[in-house]
Amino acid sequence: MPAAAARAVRLDLRRRAGGVLPGEHAGTGVGAGLELAQLRPYVPGDDVRRLDAAATARTGEPHVRLEVPERLLTTWIAVDVSASMGFGSAARLKSDVAEGVADLLAGVAVRRGGRVGLVACGTDELRTVAPRGGRLARVAVARLLADGVATDGQRGATTLADALARVARLATRPGLVAAVSDFRDGGDWARELRRLGLRHTLVAVEVGDPREAELPAVGTLTLVDPETGAQVEADTRDRRLRRRYAEAEARRRAEVRAQLRRAGARHVALSTAGDWAHALARELGRR
Repeated sequence: MPAAAARAVRLDLRRRAGGVLPGEHAGTGVGAGLELAQLRPYVPGDDVRRLDAAATARTGEPHVRLEVPERLLTTWIAVDVSASMGFGSAARLKSDVAEGVADLLAGVAVRRGGRVGLVACGTDELRTVAPRGGRLARVAVARLLADGVATDGQRGATTLADALARVARLATRPGLVAAVSDFRDGGDWARELRRLGLRHTLVAVEVGDPREAELPAVGTLTLVDPETGAQVEADTRDRRLRRRYAEAEARRRAEVRAQLRRAGARHVALSTAGDWAHALARELGRR
């Protein structure tokens, strides 16, 4: 199923990527004598032999040299693994959908000759997969996301804004940036997306669950905010309470849509219920 969906995904990258799609360059073998193109900050997983001593001394942080293959289009994926992504009332968790989306996007990129990098946020530190191509890219993405989501109310948790800011530092050439999240954390992710939108093609994949849209009338419930750990008891038999909740959630969703539109991002809303892969392919396949 994901493979069939991937074949249907057609990402329109020409506007921001100078008219060059992944795979439109002639192949270049990876060797020791390749032309060096530019520099970027070091991330775990980079070949330490590519460290540039002069740039490292000048900036005060490790930098690596980019070689010709890395100048091909790179897809960066920022994935939210905060506690709220561990929710799911349907067939799967939101984190399951996010992991599948990351794998599908990585597969599309590498099959077209591009490279994939990933930054995961929501735990106590950002976790990064350095840009790479081929099968190893998908393996690295899957391995990082296999650690699961953060615990409820984890103190000092990194935010989606933190992840997008790191992508902005590492993505030195125009390419594709995909943000996969429920967009429920308190960071200023909208500002970071707008910054990225100045030079990159943006895709925002919003993952939700049907139960988040409205409260069920099942009596007294203890509601927990997974991002902060705050708890409140609510009598869900109260119609006014359920209506206020639904209205507040609708306003939040509308604000997310507005912020993504201002950033120039392609917005794709997916649910834990139903066939998310076909929905993703259908939305991204539209011109």
